[in-house]
Amino acid sequence: MRIEPYTIEDFVHVYNRGNRKQPIVRDSNDKWRFLQVLYYFNNEFSPANPLHALEDALKLDFNSRLVWPENWPTHKPIVKIIAFALLENHFHLLLKEITEGGISKFMQKLGTGVTNRFNTKYHEVGRLFQGSYKGRRVSKDIYFQYLSVYIQVKNIFELYPGGIQKAMEEFDKAYEWAVKYPYCSLADYAGNRNSPIIDKDILGEMFSKPEDYKEFARQCLLGMNLENKLGNLIIE
Repeated sequence: MRIEPYTIEDFVHVYNRGNRKQPIVRDSNDKWRFLQVLYYFNNEFSPANPLHALEDALKLDFNSRLVWPENWPTHKPIVKIIAFALLENHFHLLLKEITEGGISKFMQKLGTGVTNRFNTKYHEVGRLFQGSYKGRRVSKDIYFQYLSVYIQVKNIFELYPGGIQKAMEEFDKAYEWAVKYPYCSLADYAGNRNSPIIDKDILGEMFSKPEDYKEFARQCLLGMNLENKLGNLIIE
């Protein structure tokens, strides 16, 4: 799929999955490293071997929390990360372009960083992902809202014990379960977390209360065919 051109202020749905649908994360440590990449690689400053540099700079904090190193230049993001979901063999991101070419630069850094670490840890060679990331520009606010539900609620509902149909039947219970899933952004919009990865200003202004977003998600998943609403903004 051709990657659409983006300009500053555009919102973009970004997706990639493992080559031949293989896992891109195998354990909780891999998932934590993915969160680190989302935070630390989203920056104008790019040291050589950034994860090694971070480990030296952060010491015990490296494996426990996301905190900016005191001896690094001030954090200057190159994109805004609005929402994300990491699953075993793929990920979804909802990004905003805030610097010229920011999304392309960020995705190159993410793909290279995740692949290099995976291959080193598991003694693999070659590409981890099926190819270049896929991206679709989001043109209207309502699609932006729908897409956030697709990324950080529906995708996590698919992991719910019993599957997505069970999650739909037990929406309140499944939603609380999804909020506790640490590798997506839903907890930030449910008021349970304030991750430095996420920029909540935009979606947070649309839904001033966590309860409002939950009810919107309920309507999207139970009252409409979300995939039909989103059309080609769904990327698989």
